[in-house]
Amino acid sequence: MCGIIGYAGHRPAVPLIVEGLRRLEYRGYDSAGVATVQNKEIELVRAAGKLAALDEKLARKNVTNSTFGVGHTRWATHGVPVERNAHPHLDHEKNIAMIHNGIIENYQEIKTELLAKGYEFRSDTDSEVLCNLIAEGRKHNPNMLESISWALNQVEGAYAIAVVSIDEPGTVYAARVASPMVMGVGTGENFVASDIPAFLPYTREVVFIEDGELVKITSSSWEVFNVETLEPVEKEIKTINWDVQAAQKGGYKHFMIKEIFEQPKVISDCLAGRVDQAKNEIVLPEVEGMEPPERLHIIACGTSYHAGLWGKYLIEQWAKIPVEVEIASEFRYRDPLLAKGGVALAISQSGETADTLAGIKLAKEKGLSIIGLCNVVGSSVARESDYVMYTQAGPEISVASTKAMCSQLTALMLLALYWGKRKGVIDATTYSRAAQDMRSIPSILETALPAMRSRAQELSREYSEANSFFFLGRGLYFPLALEGALKLKEISYIHAEGYASGEMKHGPIALIDPKFPTFAMALNDELFPKVKSNLVEVQARGGEIIALTNPGVDLDVEHRWSLPEVWGPLNTFIALPALQLFAYETADYLGKDVDQPRNLAKSVTVE
Repeated sequence: MCGIIGYAGHRPAVPLIVEGLRRLEYRGYDSAGVATVQNKEIELVRAAGKLAALDEKLARKNVTNSTFGVGHTRWATHGVPVERNAHPHLDHEKNIAMIHNGIIENYQEIKTELLAKGYEFRSDTDSEVLCNLIAEGRKHNPNMLESISWALNQVEGAYAIAVVSIDEPGTVYAARVASPMVMGVGTGENFVASDIPAFLPYTREVVFIEDGELVKITSSSWEVFNVETLEPVEKEIKTINWDVQAAQKGGYKHFMIKEIFEQPKVISDCLAGRVDQAKNEIVLPEVEGMEPPERLHIIACGTSYHAGLWGKYLIEQWAKIPVEVEIASEFRYRDPLLAKGGVALAISQSGETADTLAGIKLAKEKGLSIIGLCNVVGSSVARESDYVMYTQAGPEISVASTKAMCSQLTALMLLALYWGKRKGVIDATTYSRAAQDMRSIPSILETALPAMRSRAQELSREYSEANSFFFLGRGLYFPLALEGALKLKEISYIHAEGYASGEMKHGPIALIDPKFPTFAMALNDELFPKVKSNLVEVQARGGEIIALTNPGVDLDVEHRWSLPEVWGPLNTFIALPALQLFAYETADYLGKDVDQPRNLAKSVTVE
């Protein structure tokens, strides 16, 4: 969650570091800070709140001379979000500055030992404990490299750290276990960061840091070591093809609306190279080497979990593979009965979701093969998986995921079709129709989006004073109802619940009244008559209804929202942006911080 950047080079470090932190704002944060070394002293500037507060403090400081340093945006885990708990942290003698993402689980035990040795603590954080442990290691080791290794070999938990010291000017150290960290290799400068956009304007040459690795960078060199043994580790430099513009708003008010409108391209990119147009056939080289699974366990969190629920319907229907969809934070603490030789499919936009990674580890221990479905090349999910299918959504900056889910649904549909054909169980007409029609969805959606946004604006203004919402759907649209509710509550802060339409009368119908609106997925499919009956029950109790539907459908509700009708399950790709647009326009009308909603972070890298 926290944003980390370290720099060693030839430029003034502080402006570059703050610029990098600004490109990491999407990760969510409550405070920020930078540390450099000048005149053999550490210059530390921190502020609670957004980066603007840090900018104000920096304007009153002369910290422009140093050409190396570290910066951090913090999302609170230990200690309230106030300045004393902001990063970087200093050791008690102010010789070392450290930034940290993750949780040190045995920090209290270490803190007790350090207090007995006379160490003083200025914060409530576990991170400051680690910084002081490194300082203690400096008393027993000849240099910072060995001191950091000594300290890290004593901690338990997750971390990505970056460290500077007055003892070694011009040098930044970094290490990771179970928290993201990448290195950028430039000319006369090198970087470490929690994500690539932090240094993308300066280099596209990237080295992915693995768990248990310790990095040392200067302006002219970089080295990677095993954190336990300090043996050198050979690393490969990879080139990233993103550009800076891909991480900017492109004229839109918010990243979220930009990313909603990028979904036609996302679908096209996800299909590229995976649909042979000449043969009208699905080609998935990523999983070509494996047999279709006998049973599939999908492991995911949040929006990715909803995508997995949606994928279950198609994989079971088209590929005849039994599917269990697991909330990763529950799965990891169960003792699930998993047959050896089975397959787990881990879904994560960032590829760094802590609970999903723990689920992968458990599934591996049970003897399952892992398919990683993620968006970020070289992410932890990708590296931990036996097979990787990238969703090709590009950088997603807004905390509320939109285009990432669209890309996940596209990939899951491709898997269902591919496995169904491999097994010889999918109807030939269904296979051919899906493979052909899905290529037309990007142009249909692109044409429809402006009118969809206008309708979302109208409805959002009418219902912006609602305190609660129901989202109802059946079949493929039940997971979309869950997602619609999630989007509305996470960015507008309006309470919303997603339900399977048929479950409403098993309790929730008691909540229906004229001030409790219902958002219904009432598209033209075989389950529409059942949905219509459910909505009549809502109306009988005075509830108002917004219904996503198709032209010509026999439905009498307060607010019809007609969408272009396409073939079968492909209607999902038209309905999903409508739900996202309704949530977006409601939040924007209410003046909420759409891209960085309160208490949330983009990538949940701690429990």
